[in-house]
Amino acid sequence: MSDEGLPPLLRDKDHGAPSAFTPESLLREARRQKGAERVTVPGICLLDPDGDIVRALCAEGRARRHAGWVCYHTEMWVFELEGREIGVVGCAVGASFAVLVAEEMFASGCHLLISVTSSGQITPQGAPPYFIVIDRAWRDEGTSYHYLPPSDWSAAPEHLLSRLEGMSNDSPRVLTGPTWTTDAPFRETEAAISAARSRGILAVEMEAAALYAFAKARDRAVICFAHVTNQMGTIEGDFEKGEANGTADALVVVAKVVTRLG
Repeated sequence: MSDEGLPPLLRDKDHGAPSAFTPESLLREARRQKGAERVTVPGICLLDPDGDIVRALCAEGRARRHAGWVCYHTEMWVFELEGREIGVVGCAVGASFAVLVAEEMFASGCHLLISVTSSGQITPQGAPPYFIVIDRAWRDEGTSYHYLPPSDWSAAPEHLLSRLEGMSNDSPRVLTGPTWTTDAPFRETEAAISAARSRGILAVEMEAAALYAFAKARDRAVICFAHVTNQMGTIEGDFEKGEANGTADALVVVAKVVTRLG
């Protein structure tokens, strides 16, 4: 089938072909340039796109910098949770940045990646803040199409979802459902929001569809949470996350995930 007429995003894709540029080669050259030894990262890693978790852990003296993390764009911090060392990278916002970091984490020894990203409420499920285990994400971003052929949704790994059943019975409040992954948060029009509601979408965020496409294409263990913290600025006093900018509740949720999946 000819690619003629398709947008560039969908042209010239061979999803089964190996990549010419790999995270392993990037990290090899970064270690050479920085004179760094190869040091594996913790087996469980956390993406913290807002950076609140990293800032809180550092302020409390609970985190140390990972000396072997040589990513050009980020720092990794290590902290203990449920008796396990967890590696966390903050402020990797958006699909392409999140997947870039995820590729490097798994190339460095990670075997389970948890993402907790703040998100805007689409279909009300009570007053924010609360959490959603993202079971699938609407692919309204670009990165996922480099990993998987076009489709409407990216789905969470089923073997991980099944082990998280029952989290809704705990506190803080955790739901399970679909989200909408966008590359353009300031282009969430009323028409797009209405269409998302018609699909049963609960919240909008910026990473999950791409992370789940990466997980399926690379056979990696990735689970994404939306921390619903706002109604997209449509009310006064929006974006209140809770104690320590939501860090206290987020770490409770991550601890439960580590216990169930780690």
